[in-house]
Amino acid sequence: MKATDVDVKGVALYFIPVKTRVPLKFGTETLTEVTCARVCVRVEDRRGKSCYGWGETPLSIQWIWPSTRPYIERYNSVVSFTRKVAHHICNISEKGHPIEIGYRFIENNLPRLMKHFNSGSLVEPLPRLAGLVCCSPFDLAIHDAYGNLLGVPTYETYSADFMSFDLSGFITPSVDLKDVIDFKGKYPRDFLVYPLPEKILAWHLVGGLDSLEEEEVHKELKDGYPNSLREWIRRDGLRCLKIKLRGNDFEWDYNRLVRVGKIGIEEGVNWLSADFNCTVRDTSYVVGILDKLMYDYPRIFGMLLYVEQPFPYELEDFPIDVRCVSARKPLFLDESAHDWRVIMRGRELGWSGVALKTCKTQTGALLSLCWAKAHGMLLMVQDLTNPMIAQIPHVLLGAHAGTIMGVESNSMQFYPKASEPEAKIHPGLYSRKNGFLELKSLVGSGFCMRIEEIERELPPCDLVIGDMDI
Repeated sequence: MKATDVDVKGVALYFIPVKTRVPLKFGTETLTEVTCARVCVRVEDRRGKSCYGWGETPLSIQWIWPSTRPYIERYNSVVSFTRKVAHHICNISEKGHPIEIGYRFIENNLPRLMKHFNSGSLVEPLPRLAGLVCCSPFDLAIHDAYGNLLGVPTYETYSADFMSFDLSGFITPSVDLKDVIDFKGKYPRDFLVYPLPEKILAWHLVGGLDSLEEEEVHKELKDGYPNSLREWIRRDGLRCLKIKLRGNDFEWDYNRLVRVGKIGIEEGVNWLSADFNCTVRDTSYVVGILDKLMYDYPRIFGMLLYVEQPFPYELEDFPIDVRCVSARKPLFLDESAHDWRVIMRGRELGWSGVALKTCKTQTGALLSLCWAKAHGMLLMVQDLTNPMIAQIPHVLLGAHAGTIMGVESNSMQFYPKASEPEAKIHPGLYSRKNGFLELKSLVGSGFCMRIEEIERELPPCDLVIGDMDI
């Protein structure tokens, strides 16, 4: 028990609609707008001192709940469940560190909430991934508030000085390494990278609908932003490209990799990654593309740093042995990686690494990071096209995680104007220069958002619970 332990005394929830500049394809669906859930919480420590914190997550329905059910049906369910989380987040009566609070909520409250919610009139149950995304802005806000309360960056609080329990209270080693790995006496800080760097390499997303060359642009938007991949590379000095593929069209996927690779070589790009959008059911599909690429275009194959989640979300339903893929290129869990237990199952099946996302909660990302690093797995931090203040903890996680290479950051591609108020305070976080994001503006406490300096007009508050004065 620490004097700095806190509990949540109040919550305010906002829903901020954002329209995309250009469409973004997720699997079989296309995103043209998104609603961001923004949360403010008030926490109080054992001495009665209180402070506010903020969190935000885009509710990207097409990614968190892929389905043939109507979009509006899924959207309404996600918004409704987010409100439900808001009503329950103050019910964790025990005080603690944000990781302890978040862990208890994710482990105990969330399963019960989802079971009750899914027992209603839903035609299709809310997926676990969607439930985590609904929890994420609240969890982020608690971590931010805790740092603000102490007057230090939140990443300085992940140690024995502030946590009552070490990592053995949250995660356990894989059975095959239980005599080698011991989480007793270890804390998240032991697995994180310090100090915060001044800049970090940024990955650009090449969407399935994106034009690669200027002559391919069907509808030129005269808004000052590039309209083709080659323009983006030249303007932002890009060095890393993540390529969205279909996963069910071998020729299209292979040709897309080759075309992007050739443009990358011509423009000085260093690294590529391939995202198959979880639509592949047979490892031979990915192996076939990788082997053909290796023989036909060895330089492009060499530029391919890793492959991201080709196979379906749920590992228990689709326990595919992926060693034939990971023997060729590092293979990263993304949508499947709900928590460290799933990552442990992925390691058993041959996955090489994990793509962390703050949209699955800061708490879950940190515990997954520690488990994966202890077991020698590679890390990446991937974007959910995070605009506005959602970008800040996302980039901080990438900077502190010790990733295989930088951090994905693509909100400036798909909704750049959405973040204009935040960009005035943090210009380096919302534009890429020579392929990097700059982090020098991240000073202060919590997630260093400097929220009081950001002149954003929020929509009417959707709901307020507990004691709030905002």
